[in-house]
Amino acid sequence: MQDKTHLVDEITGHRRMRRNRKADWTRRMVQENRLTVDDLIWPIFLVPGSGIVDPIPAMPGVNRMSIDKAVEAVKEAADLGIPAIATFPNIEMNLRDETGSHSLVADNLINQATAAIKKAVPNIGVITDAALDPFTSHGHDGILRGGEIVNDETVDQVVRVAIMQADAGADIISPSEMMDGRIGAIRRGLDAAGHQNVGIMSYATKFSSGFYGPYREAICTGGLLKGDKNSYYISPANGTEAMRDAALDVEEGADMLMVKPGLAYLDICWRLKEAYGLPTYAYQVSGEYTQIKAAAMNGWIDGERVMMETLLCFKRAGCDGILSYFAVEAAKILARRA
Repeated sequence: MQDKTHLVDEITGHRRMRRNRKADWTRRMVQENRLTVDDLIWPIFLVPGSGIVDPIPAMPGVNRMSIDKAVEAVKEAADLGIPAIATFPNIEMNLRDETGSHSLVADNLINQATAAIKKAVPNIGVITDAALDPFTSHGHDGILRGGEIVNDETVDQVVRVAIMQADAGADIISPSEMMDGRIGAIRRGLDAAGHQNVGIMSYATKFSSGFYGPYREAICTGGLLKGDKNSYYISPANGTEAMRDAALDVEEGADMLMVKPGLAYLDICWRLKEAYGLPTYAYQVSGEYTQIKAAAMNGWIDGERVMMETLLCFKRAGCDGILSYFAVEAAKILARRA
C-alpha cells in the first residue's frame, strides 16, 4: 500500500484539529457551549403614564414603556420562553431629590410595574434594582452629603427600598449601588420582613465604565450626574479588588453574582465562576448593545451574527445567563433555529 503520509501528519503527530470541524454534523456534535432562551434576562425601561412606547435614540430598538405597554411586552417575552426581566424606572424630574426619597414610596413606578407584571404574567421572574440613581437629583446611586456618597445611610435606605420591592412582588433584588455591606443588610432586612424566598443577585463587580452612557440617557441621569462614581464603583484596572468585593457579597449571602459591564470583563466572569461556584451572570450593558446596533445599521458588521456570537461568548466565559437588551431579538432567533 502506498504510504500517503504527508509532512503535515509528521508535524502534527497525526493529530488534525480540522477532523472535528469538517462538517456541520461534527461541529454540532462537539460544540462545547450553547445559548438557549433560558440564558436570557431582559432589562426594560419604565415611564409613568399609559399607552407610551418611547424610542430611546441612543439605543436603537429599545423603548421606554408605560406599565400597560410593558405588561404587553413582558407577555411576549414570556411566550418566547425568557425566564426573567429586570426593570428600571425613568421617573419625573420633580420627584427626584438629594436623597432619592421617592424610592421609599410604596406605590412608586417600579413597584407599580412589579405588581402589574406579576399579576398579568405570573410565570416570569421580576428582578428589581434597589439603587437610588433613578430617584436622585444628582444622578448618583446613593445619598450625597457634603460632596460625598455616604455609605451607611445609603445602605439603610436601600434595605427599606428592597423590602418595599419585595412587598410589591419582586422575585430577586439586584442592588447595583456598590455600597459596602449592602448584601448582608438587605438579606437581614428581607428575612426580618418575611421575604426569605426573595433572592439577591449581587452586582458583585460593577466597574466604573464608559459603557453606561446610553443607559443614563434612558433613565435621564446623564445630565444630572455631578462628578463621577469612582469612589464606589471598581476601577477597570483592578481584577483582584473585584474578586475581593465579590467574596464579601458571597459571605454576606448573595444567591447569584453579576459582572457589569460584560464583554470587557469576561476574565472576571470566569474568575468568579471558578472561585465561588454560584450562579454567575453578566450584564451586556447599553454601550455594548449600541455599538453592535450602530455598526450593523451602517452595514459594517453582520448585526445578528455578532449579537449571537457575543451572547455565546458569555456562556464560554462561565456565565449562567446574560442580562441583555437583545434578549427578545435573540429569543426569536433561537425559536426559529429550534
